[in-house]
Formats: sequence, C-alpha cells, structure tokens
Amino acid sequence: MKKILFVCSQNKLRSPTGEAVFGSEAGVEARSAGLNNNAEIPLGAEDVEWADIIFVMEPVHKRKLSKRFKDKLKGQRVICLGIPDNYDYMDPELVEIFKRDVPQFIY
Repeated sequence: MKKILFVCSQNKLRSPTGEAVFGSEAGVEARSAGLNNNAEIPLGAEDVEWADIIFVMEPVHKRKLSKRFKDKLKGQRVICLGIPDNYDYMDPELVEIFKRDVPQFIY
C-alpha cells in the first residue's frame, strides 16, 4: 500500500481534491492536510511520518514543510506539483492536473 499525502495551505481546495482523486485507487492510501495553523486539517508530524510520498502544491509549501518538519523528512520524497491557488474543490481542470502529474510518482 502506497501512502500519499497532499499538502497545501488551508486544506480546503487543492489538497482535499488530491485526496479525493486518489483515495479510492487500488494500492493507494491518501490523506491531505494544510500547513497553516488554521487549516481545516492542520499538518502534523504524524502525517509526515506516515507518508511514503508527500505532494505539495507550491514551492513555498515545500520550504515551509522543510523548515517545520526537517527532522521528520529523512528519506521522504517531497514532490512539488506547481499548482497555484486558483482552483475550486474538485475543479475539473484541477482533477485533470492531478491525474496527469501524480501517477508517475506512485505507480
């Protein structure tokens, strides 16, 4: 079972979409969380340790993740998808981006 974690700022639009898209895939367990303290589901150390691969949406998320969880990221793959914060939850274009860009890393 491949454990993948999607991370954005607020965990309202992008990362929950990634979790929804891959949450029902065979052989994949997906979660999502946000880096901001007031995120819907704030990212915790246990999430970082749980994941095999962490997908962040923007370079700033990768920097924040590295700064806050540096000691927990040993051996973790962190991949920046370069998805700007201009999509709604389950936006068809956003879903297509996830389906196009993520599978190469998890299968």
